[in-house]
Amino acid sequence: MSNQKPSYQLSNTLAFLASQEDNGGIHQLTRGIEKESLRITPEGTLAQTAHPSALGSALTHPQITTDYSEALLEFITKPCTNSIANLAQLRELHAFTYQNIGDERLWVTSMPCMLGKDSEIPIAQYGSSNSATMKSAYRLGLGHRYGRSMQTIAGIHYNFSVSDSLWENLRGLENSNLSLADFKTQGYFRLIRNFRRYFWLLLYLYGASPSVCKSFVQGRKHRLIPFGNDEDSLHTPFATSLRMGDLGYQSNAQNSLVITYNCLDSYIETLCYAITQTHPSYADIGVKDQQGNYQQLNDCLLQIENEFYSVIRPKRTTGRGETALTALDNGGVEYIEVRCLDINPYEPVGISEQQIHFLDTFLLFCLLSDSPLSNEAEYRDIQENQQRMVYNGRDPELTLKDQGEERSLRKWGLSLMSELKNIVETLDAANENSAYQDSIDIEEKKLHDAALTPSAKILADMEAKGLTFFQLASQLSTKHQGYFKNYSLENSVNNYSILAEESLKKLVQIEQSDHIGFDEYLKNYYSQYQCADNPNEANKKYSESA
Repeated sequence: MSNQKPSYQLSNTLAFLASQEDNGGIHQLTRGIEKESLRITPEGTLAQTAHPSALGSALTHPQITTDYSEALLEFITKPCTNSIANLAQLRELHAFTYQNIGDERLWVTSMPCMLGKDSEIPIAQYGSSNSATMKSAYRLGLGHRYGRSMQTIAGIHYNFSVSDSLWENLRGLENSNLSLADFKTQGYFRLIRNFRRYFWLLLYLYGASPSVCKSFVQGRKHRLIPFGNDEDSLHTPFATSLRMGDLGYQSNAQNSLVITYNCLDSYIETLCYAITQTHPSYADIGVKDQQGNYQQLNDCLLQIENEFYSVIRPKRTTGRGETALTALDNGGVEYIEVRCLDINPYEPVGISEQQIHFLDTFLLFCLLSDSPLSNEAEYRDIQENQQRMVYNGRDPELTLKDQGEERSLRKWGLSLMSELKNIVETLDAANENSAYQDSIDIEEKKLHDAALTPSAKILADMEAKGLTFFQLASQLSTKHQGYFKNYSLENSVNNYSILAEESLKKLVQIEQSDHIGFDEYLKNYYSQYQCADNPNEANKKYSESA
């Protein structure tokens, strides 16, 4: 598909939308950002303190929680149609947090600070309720399966949806008889398939983890080399995002899973199977220890669907006690979650407005372009492209697999940029400015000069300043700490204090409302999963015509 000229479908769709009232709603985009950051000590080691109570309950606070480790904060913006508002929320959440963590700092890179023993990485704690126990047991299981150092890796998740107005216009253009909910689900899976084909471009443009501290890979096999004479920093010369490679949240056990994203049914069936079928390696760990304490939620390939690490996920808001797959099955896809973005250490909140504009353009391109069904061969090619990009993404001679054939990364990237320009014309016309075109211009220059990428800049700064990866990241962390310490929250500080207090009250209510034991709670939770007869049955059934 990608060897073809810009598709007629894309140009035809854009022309149609431009002819509709308000440009067919193409610019009415809703975004949410989830940004993770490690809490570290003044010395640059992982904080061992509990999640500060002044920040509220990590279980119930809507905007400040923790991810895998107790030290890994996660900031969540409310969904916004204005990117400036998204970034303002992130700045406020960072500033409020700095007011309540004493002399601790927030680490500004995706790869962690200096780490000690695996056992010294604290698992996130959420209280004594059944839901809290489940979250902690899940994270304990991740530690047994992948090691706890994985739980110190931070990233940015970009949640994205388009307006019902755009969906209605597209449904009319296609003369579809599907319900709006089913049409949206079909459309979001079209976006997901294309995103997976092309997300390597985002690793090139935004990868910002080309190096790691030696402590991160201590005792593990890896392919990294010292950075010049610096034995404490490991890297590969053309690396982009080591976070997205086999050093990160990747699992050889999951290689048996092939998810083609051809439709919601195959997605649900394949993941349900993985959640309900025992895996020998995890059975050896045991679900409980000799004292009856949970070591993991189950002994299956996946404990829950979130354990399957995909670069993009179909999402729907869940109710309390509802699985993510149940919510999708009942209501269809509500939005998508992009998960392959590194934190940009040069930006105080890890992401810029210009990057948001590019992501919007890229995701709309994936949504509005032809998106053939996928198959296992393409799935494996996508995996191979990801590994090439992680370790050698800035190699000027690098090629990637496109429909089984080798293709120059640079030429392919420039071809995609040409197609993206069709989108920005419509977006800028709708917004009456040139922000989207300006964003494309900035990113296109990186394809001509890899030195402009964040990953290249990090290595160049380390070399020019004679700094280790740790020292450079530590300096940037201190710089951003000063920025947020001086950031004025004005009246917002009261709002965040109230949110924190309300979350603590809600925590107590949840803990007091539990009337069954955890074993029964977990049994009820898992009863929601239904599975196919064998792991790849669903994908084979839905990809025959790919």
